[in-house]
Amino acid sequence: MARRLLAAAAAAALLVLPSPAAAAPTALPARVFAPYFETWQPETLAGMAQQSGARYFTLAFLETLSRTSCTLAWNGEKARTVASNAYVDDIAALRALGGDVVASFGGWSADQGGTEIGDSCQDPAAIAAAYEDVVVRLGVTRLDMDIEGRSLTKADGIDRRNKAIKLLQDWAAATGRRVDIVYTVPTSVTGLEPSGLAILQNALANGVRVDVVNLMVFDYYDKVTTDMGAAALSAAQGLYNQLHTLYPAKTPAQLWAMVGLTLLPGIDDYPKKTEITYLPDAQRMLDFARANGIGELSMWAIQRDNGGCPGVTDSNTCSGIVQNTWDFTHLLTPFTG
Repeated sequence: MARRLLAAAAAAALLVLPSPAAAAPTALPARVFAPYFETWQPETLAGMAQQSGARYFTLAFLETLSRTSCTLAWNGEKARTVASNAYVDDIAALRALGGDVVASFGGWSADQGGTEIGDSCQDPAAIAAAYEDVVVRLGVTRLDMDIEGRSLTKADGIDRRNKAIKLLQDWAAATGRRVDIVYTVPTSVTGLEPSGLAILQNALANGVRVDVVNLMVFDYYDKVTTDMGAAALSAAQGLYNQLHTLYPAKTPAQLWAMVGLTLLPGIDDYPKKTEITYLPDAQRMLDFARANGIGELSMWAIQRDNGGCPGVTDSNTCSGIVQNTWDFTHLLTPFTG
């Protein structure tokens, strides 16, 4: 996540028969809170759902095994490739509780290290086949492309990724599947930075249907932002204006439905410790999302939603502020519907 830890023959070879977790996939709710789940942590999805009350999770992250690889694995670990069916049973258990997952690709570490699949795999058809394999094995209806770090400026990777997504969408249409595409990108307080906007422009040029643009409303690194709630609302309005320019035929409701916001509870990694998201900031985002019909809310990450480390910056396992366990999750979960 931001500023830190986040060919037909080839396609045929990668695709597999649907597993029990992939049976009868259904689309996510029109509005969904889907916090990120750190796949390098020991928790299970079903266990986390039962403890927190959340039912939808964004699994972070799928990345390749090397800078020249097309093989996807959770957290880039050889023992947990997509073909190993890691998380298949856990996803099935989560679905039995009424939940579901989004598969997320990239993240800060992969994007910096060259193991985001759009950067490491040179063939768009092979990238598309890898995406299709994830869709079929896991039975997911939404994929999240977390593009940050060096991946933001790798023009060849951006173009390959978008070409592969277009192939994926054509395959989904031909096979009667639903596959929504989310682009998760950094933001300024006024909307997308030029690098993020260029990703969407390239997607349009390649004929990609963009379903959600998910802003990481933290780590601004602008030396002035301290009111994280106001900054998130300003970023969302700026993105809306940019989407209106990119998609002039869409209605306001359709444009707002394309907006997503991912907050980071507590202290992010800005060195001055002035970028701190508190519960009232999250409440402002929730109220704004409901009022405007935003499509997705998320959080980096579910494992951070506790007050176990007051004052600590950017921990993977706690927020760094004084709070009750699951405060942010309990606030935001009712957004789903």
